[in-house]
Amino acid sequence: MTQSKTALVLHGGAGVLAKRSYDREVEHMRGLAERGRTLLKDGMSAMDVVTDIIKALEASGLYVAGKGSSPSSDGRYELDAAIMDGPTRMAGAVASIEGFIHPIEAARTVMENTPHVLVAGDGAARLARKHGMKEVSDPVNYYKPAAVPDGRAIATGTVGCVALDTQGRLAAGTSTGGTLNKTPGRVGDCPLIGSGTWADSYVAVSCTGQGEYFIRALAAGTVASRIRYLHESPEEAAIYALKDVKRLGGDGGIIAVGADGRIAFPYNSQGMKFAAVFTDGHIEAGVRAA
Repeated sequence: MTQSKTALVLHGGAGVLAKRSYDREVEHMRGLAERGRTLLKDGMSAMDVVTDIIKALEASGLYVAGKGSSPSSDGRYELDAAIMDGPTRMAGAVASIEGFIHPIEAARTVMENTPHVLVAGDGAARLARKHGMKEVSDPVNYYKPAAVPDGRAIATGTVGCVALDTQGRLAAGTSTGGTLNKTPGRVGDCPLIGSGTWADSYVAVSCTGQGEYFIRALAAGTVASRIRYLHESPEEAAIYALKDVKRLGGDGGIIAVGADGRIAFPYNSQGMKFAAVFTDGHIEAGVRAA
């Protein structure tokens, strides 16, 4: 049965710099929120909306994901992504994939065309190529690492989106270029279901921050469990998970949307870039700074 409530949250990564303007990012995210609002109201599934939004974030070059990714210590671009469908808990992820425009599409391909959840490295690339994913023909000239005013590449960053559609379905997706000068083969929380990405019938979650700490905190899974078993709101559960991340020595942000349309986008880092569509249709977009 069709329901009237829809909601959406997207993020462009945690961690902001006081002396840097994020006007371009905020304008871009607001536009994507407006697009997502229209697509949801027109009946598009949460899964398709999440995919659409993250593809746009990856292609923009404004964030440390997709085109804006930073290289590893050997100069190669190894990207991670994950996507999860709430009603079925089907999930797909890729880790350390090289040479593709949209890692989120490759993640969805894992979900829809294999019996697996996570495929890494050359295996992920071969699977993406088999299914016709758009490739990067010239990595040196394609990738434009998101930069600070003095031209240095930003060290960390992630993009993500969570959505509730008119059928009451939830979905979540996350995509990242990882950390600048990371050890080749390093995998963060983004493609690990339950750490950086999660969706079920109660909530959809995407995390951003220092991945190793989100893995140790099982951050996205913690949010989901506290909502399911303790009946907390997405805001309460996300704040608790971030406190655990902080206790372990990390920081970052979490976006979440519940089955009732309540949304959350708390952070405990220097800040977080976000845009949100509330159930009444109004949009907030900006940079939450500490």
